[in-house]
Amino acid sequence: MGDMAMADDTGFRSEVRDGMRIDWDVPIEMDDGIVLRADVYRPDDDGNHPVIMSYGPYAKWLHFKDGYPYQWKRLADHYPDILARSSNRYQNWELVDPELWVPDGYACVRVDSRGAGRSPGLLEVWSPREAEDFAICIDWAGTQNWSNGKVGLNGISYYGMNQWQVASLQPKHLAAMCVWEGAADFYRDLGHHGGIACRFPSVWYNSAVVPRQHGKGANGYKSAINGEWISGPDTLTEEQLADNRTDYGADILAHPLVDDYWRARMPDYSKINVPLLSAGNWGGVGLHPRGNTEGYVNSASDQKWLEIHGLDHFTHFYSDYGMALQKRFFGHFLKGEDTGWEQQPKVALHVRHPHETFVERAEEEWPLARTAWTPMYLDPTDKSLSAAATDNVNEVTYDALGDGLTFLTAPVALETEITGPVAAKLFISSETEDADLFLVLRAFTPDLKEIVYQGSNDPHTPVGIGWLRASHRKLDPDQTLPYRPYHSHDEVQNLTPGEVYELDIEIWPTSIVLPEGYRLGLSVRGRDYVWPGYETGSPEIAGRIQYGVGPFKHEMKGNRPVEVYGQKVTVHTGPDYPSHVLLPVIP
Repeated sequence: MGDMAMADDTGFRSEVRDGMRIDWDVPIEMDDGIVLRADVYRPDDDGNHPVIMSYGPYAKWLHFKDGYPYQWKRLADHYPDILARSSNRYQNWELVDPELWVPDGYACVRVDSRGAGRSPGLLEVWSPREAEDFAICIDWAGTQNWSNGKVGLNGISYYGMNQWQVASLQPKHLAAMCVWEGAADFYRDLGHHGGIACRFPSVWYNSAVVPRQHGKGANGYKSAINGEWISGPDTLTEEQLADNRTDYGADILAHPLVDDYWRARMPDYSKINVPLLSAGNWGGVGLHPRGNTEGYVNSASDQKWLEIHGLDHFTHFYSDYGMALQKRFFGHFLKGEDTGWEQQPKVALHVRHPHETFVERAEEEWPLARTAWTPMYLDPTDKSLSAAATDNVNEVTYDALGDGLTFLTAPVALETEITGPVAAKLFISSETEDADLFLVLRAFTPDLKEIVYQGSNDPHTPVGIGWLRASHRKLDPDQTLPYRPYHSHDEVQNLTPGEVYELDIEIWPTSIVLPEGYRLGLSVRGRDYVWPGYETGSPEIAGRIQYGVGPFKHEMKGNRPVEVYGQKVTVHTGPDYPSHVLLPVIP
């Protein structure tokens, strides 16, 4: 095990192991007296080192392989070179491998968030209290005798999402942030897509957070990293555990509109002023990419970069490409090294082609300034998408909880690239006082076989998805853009059955290059997208049924009652009802 030492006055253990000084369970006291616990992996010397920090609920002592066996196996099977670079003894889900960072002179600090893992307290994910704790931890790390005073934040998903919040608090020692696939707006990106409640937060919380709650102790996992209880040392009763946590799924349903609960969890982009690398994934529809682009565009920092890639949720974070990108960024801002970062394009895109092919390209802004914003109009007579608006008044009706309608372009005459945010404007009427619309942007081969992708969480992810509950159609005029509607979600405006309403629907940013002869499709549905090749009984992925939208389904009990959402919806077209989708065509 190496050189072991106890620090009795602070109650943490320190040892030299695999060439690193590792401090286990270091106490960090919060302003209310709660003591959180952190692990510090650092060079075994007397130097001062830049810090790579993370703060979250997944338990710092839970090994990646034990917590996420499917994802670990996928890395091992498809990207063995990634796992060949170190012993992998300290791998923790969605975080950097200290064996690959400490030798470069970094101190890697992992903090178990309040109420999770080794840290006591009330477990309330993404709460204002969590953000305040995170800020205290950052400034603690910046003042330790092994620190050079500069703290960088890095991590995927949760460990990226809470960076937007904590950066808004402007902790003194925060010097740079890398948000890798991290949503920013917990209402629009996660809890209520277009006002429709998503079941993922509840499923995720109960499967990925509650089992790692502090106090599970001997009823939880034993660590493959150091052999101790990941959620100990205490073992509490189930009643005690329940009293020490909020019910995140219930909280989301209890707040169907943007109210003080959500506003307290929103980042203040105007206060985010440190160097920012925002790395998104085209295939992350349902959770992250909207936050990566919105955070990049709106953050006040004058030193910010956007990168968007493909493949699984976690692959590029660990790949040579992704790690090199992160090290160039942090080496420049935390260590003052000449890493070549000054030549990094402001926007780096992996432009997506069929069959999981990506072409890297440097750009200067987002959305791209040369975008030819191209409306394609719906024609119910032949279910087409056309560049010319129809002069004929027409309509088409579908079952409000069904698979809806698909409108197709003609085969493209030349290779066509669509990269950027997408918006649709639809004129609809409903037989009831509301309607939920699920829009799906799709690509088809000349023989009308759909092209899908390995998305962040589903191997059959379509080109793009957007949602809107018709009663949430009210726009925020100050934040709405022609290509990105922004709904206020602050009141319910019910429909009068049979009346026609204009709906502006955001479809999350995407990228697709259509080869000659391919078609683009827009599906207007009454329920979640289902990949046409899916068959009931298909194998589960990571223990879940995935049929095209991964875990981001909208089947929350009581949220879509049949008497309101289960009748008929009609799409209207014509001179007074120019229903269309606005595409970001790149010349």
